[in-house]
Amino acid sequence: MLYWGYDYTMIILLPAILLTVWAQAKVKSTFRRYSEIRNSTGLTGAMAARRVLDASGLNDVTIHRVAGSLTDYYDPRTRSLHLSDDVYGADSIAAVGVACHEAGHAVQHARHYVPLIVRNGIVPVVNFASSISWILIMIGLGMIFATNQSAMGDMLFNLGVICFAVVVLFHLITLPVELNASRRAVNLIGEYGLVAPSDLAGCRKVLKAAAMTYVAALAVAVANLLRILLIRGNRD
Repeated sequence: MLYWGYDYTMIILLPAILLTVWAQAKVKSTFRRYSEIRNSTGLTGAMAARRVLDASGLNDVTIHRVAGSLTDYYDPRTRSLHLSDDVYGADSIAAVGVACHEAGHAVQHARHYVPLIVRNGIVPVVNFASSISWILIMIGLGMIFATNQSAMGDMLFNLGVICFAVVVLFHLITLPVELNASRRAVNLIGEYGLVAPSDLAGCRKVLKAAAMTYVAALAVAVANLLRILLIRGNRD
């Protein structure tokens, strides 16, 4: 497993890491490109999101401005959209696409979209599992190799693997949630004429680039799980 301080199992992570770097660069460059192009209707991100929400009967969902770039999110607990500085008051193609994506999450919530309900329901468990998984794995391995307490070490290691598998499950559920929100956004933008047909392709490109970051996150999680299992196999 380790040769002269080099953990060869890290090579499993390399493709996922490269995908993550590419996806982050892609979403930033695509968002930057279409942030510089004003949409033909002149709607800001907040205005476009408001139209989608009102047309979907979600008049009680509020919209707020938050600092940062690409820090947009929908909070199901308070039924509120939070749009970043580059989206809230901007009338770019990118702003409308991102804002309507977040509005798509609000529509998912209102329509009881099952993957979203499942994802939101397991968030507390995932947060705990994420914080403790590697601790259990490392302590378990340490007990096995350093103290020969294989029974206790095995138990802690296996608990850590289970916790990490929960994290992978979260990323697996998140992917269809995000893809569905983007698909809803594109459909709603077209249906309500929030941008001209010529601008819709730009919205689609922005959301497609953003979706790749979730694909990359899932790839990293799966690669880490495979690496953990390989470490276990080598130990056995």
